Amino acid sequence: MAAGTGGSHDQDNYELGVRIAVSWSEIRRGAGMGVVRDYLFGTGEDRLDQGQMDSLDLLAQQPSWRMAELADALRVDPSTATRAVQRLVNVGLATRRASDADGRVVIVEITADGRHRHADVARRRMDLMNHMLKAFRPAERPILAAMLERFIAAVDDFVADVTVHG
Repeated sequence: MAAGTGGSHDQDNYELGVRIAVSWSEIRRGAGMGVVRDYLFGTGEDRLDQGQMDSLDLLAQQPSWRMAELADALRVDPSTATRAVQRLVNVGLATRRASDADGRVVIVEITADGRHRHADVARRRMDLMNHMLKAFRPAERPILAAMLERFIAAVDDFVADVTVHG
């Protein structure tokens, strides 16, 4: 066996990694499918994209956000967050203004229309989640949630490691 390899253990991990990677791709494709996307985010001129919805999700969590904090929470660079917020502002779902304390700081807030739209999408998202959870026994559901949370934490750890070590 070559140095640094674990033999059949590496092969098992490789095969599991491929299955997980394929599933991850299928989740992305499924979430991006027209039917699911249209059901969740609307159609036509009122349709939201995923970046807008991610921003709206966060904006609904607290009264206001500094743009830099919102970008960090979205895990995107500030220019990407600015574009997503600007699209929300353009359709009346969010507002941007200079901070009262420091005019250089941009504050973002959800509007009443934004809260209403967020609630509509959240209701449809829960309908989808409830439908999907029917595929799991009640005892499996908390395990699934814990494993998905650990999976995301592992991705975050990888990103932090790659960022630090290149």
